[in-house]
Amino acid sequence: MRLIQPGKPTQNGFIESFNGRFRDECLNEHWFSDIVHARKIINDWRQDYNECRPHSALNYQTPSEFAARWRNGKCEGKQ
Repeated sequence: MRLIQPGKPTQNGFIESFNGRFRDECLNEHWFSDIVHARKIINDWRQDYNECRPHSALNYQTPSEFAARWRNGKCEGKQ
C-alpha cells in the first residue's frame, strides 16, 4: 500500500479537488446547528454532486451515469 506523502497534494489530485469543492460549496456555506442538520445538508450536496452535476473527467456524465454505464459494460462483457 502506498500512502500520500505529507505536503504533497499533487500525488492525490482527484481527492484534493473533491475536498476543496466540498469545503467551498458545502462546509463554508453552512452553519450546522446539530449533527442531524449537518447530515441533511451534506447528503443533499453529495446527491447533487453525484447525480445532477456532469464531470469533465467523466466525459461530462454524472458519476451516477458513469457508474451505471460501467456496470452495464462489465455485465455485458461477462456474458
